[in-house]
Amino acid sequence: MSLFLLTLGFGVVTAAVLSLASVGLSLQFGVTNYVNFAYGSYLAVGMFATYTASQSLHLPFVMAALLGVLSSGMVAVAVDLLVLERFVKRGTSGFFLLIVTFGLALILLNLEQAIWGVGFDRYPVALGNPVRLGPFSVTPAQLDVVGVAIVALSAVHLLLTRTRLGKAMRAMSDNPTLALASGIDTRATTMWTWFITGCLAGLGGVTLALNTVEFQVFTGNTFLFVIFAAVILGGIGKIYGAMLGALIIGLAINLSTLVISSAYAIDVAFAVLVLVLLVRPQGLFTVAGKA
Repeated sequence: MSLFLLTLGFGVVTAAVLSLASVGLSLQFGVTNYVNFAYGSYLAVGMFATYTASQSLHLPFVMAALLGVLSSGMVAVAVDLLVLERFVKRGTSGFFLLIVTFGLALILLNLEQAIWGVGFDRYPVALGNPVRLGPFSVTPAQLDVVGVAIVALSAVHLLLTRTRLGKAMRAMSDNPTLALASGIDTRATTMWTWFITGCLAGLGGVTLALNTVEFQVFTGNTFLFVIFAAVILGGIGKIYGAMLGALIIGLAINLSTLVISSAYAIDVAFAVLVLVLLVRPQGLFTVAGKA
């Protein structure tokens, strides 16, 4: 029982990391209506910009992480303005945009390899000794990861429900043509969406690096497949569905290690996804509206 509870605690931490990235990808799809395969590279930008700021600039880790998150958001906006927006204006179909983002993922990955190399790195922060929280045992760094996820996801909820920008995002998610006819600045809303989702990707990258301890430029792209599993499981384009999907996938990945090798953890994520989609192809979360 103690091993089960210990693994369950690790599953909650994994779900916290996964939820940050999944919500960002789902929000981006809800507003733009196409899938972005370059999203995994934004995670790498966040984790390595943080690493560079803390190692080379000798900034405190919190400030370095903030710089890394903002860097990821700015890269996402730059990619949209310089590349993706041009294809959208031409009326390029979602399928061809998918191919474009796949090509962008390869380009960004090679740029990241040229800048940061392919070796493993780790943050210069102390993870701390495990602490007991009832039946669970986690490190202070993992507690910080869960706390950051709760704060960030609460902020996303308030953004979507209490702000003008959030309402514009939801309107574009429901009907972009009607949103434009209603006077919403769809271009500005899209740009802010890219920045916010890029920041969420960067934050997901930083927390992923903290959770895995060692990371490399391929870490974000590898984790992207788990992100897709959580997003599709919850209902693609549905923010709260992405949170639910992240929780299920995060717990499934870790609890599966009780019976099988951890090398098959990602396979378990896809097995859960396939099983659910066979029963419920639309995903688990089916409220009206994508965002």
